[in-house]
Amino acid sequence: MAKKKILVVDDDPSIIELVSYNLAREGYDVLKAYDGEEALKVATNENVDMFIVDIMLPQMDGFELVRQLRSMEKYKNAPVIFLSAKGEEFDKVLGLELGADDYITKPFSVREMIARVKAIFRRIQLSAQEREERPKKIVAKGLEIDVERYEVRVNGQKVALTPLEFELLRFLAENEGKVFSRDVLLDKLWGYDYYGDTRTVDVHIRRLRTKIEEDPSNPKYIITVRGKGYKFRDPGKEE
Repeated sequence: MAKKKILVVDDDPSIIELVSYNLAREGYDVLKAYDGEEALKVATNENVDMFIVDIMLPQMDGFELVRQLRSMEKYKNAPVIFLSAKGEEFDKVLGLELGADDYITKPFSVREMIARVKAIFRRIQLSAQEREERPKKIVAKGLEIDVERYEVRVNGQKVALTPLEFELLRFLAENEGKVFSRDVLLDKLWGYDYYGDTRTVDVHIRRLRTKIEEDPSNPKYIITVRGKGYKFRDPGKEE
């Protein structure tokens, strides 16, 4: 099996070397870039499986780099981990809303970073395997989840979801009516609990609601159960 390629983008050579060395020890093929323009060139010429991107890059920040990567067909669903020295809530939320899989604040534990990388690849692999065993479609009133094609339609209109958003919706819909805590969702979908941040779940739920709910502030599909977590509801069954 070919090694997974990870592109590490950071203007700090010490961070590049620290991350690259430890990823290589875990068996990954590591590519390096020190700014956004260089990263785009590498991504164009290579087939990258994951991006680890510092937010504060010269000339083009990490957010803009990921926006441009997402505009490329082969990377529209590629996993992204953001690195940031700030640790500010705004940066975290913006990064996750761009479809990033995770966010790590500097200084960080190398062990934590490796755990998150492995968790993302494990989730992607399990997702591909499990799709073969799942129902081909999940249907609720006004909502259709095509598991085989990895597509979602609301009132017949296709809605673009990131892989994590799709898996979150699929998991909740397959377990209709069951309430899942944020910690359980982190474990099931992100593949870790100790390193997880429950705000990551909240951001993805909020973003998912803006895409599938007619009124995100009054959702009919993804329901918040105060003090417990989230559940999926088919509004057609309550009429």
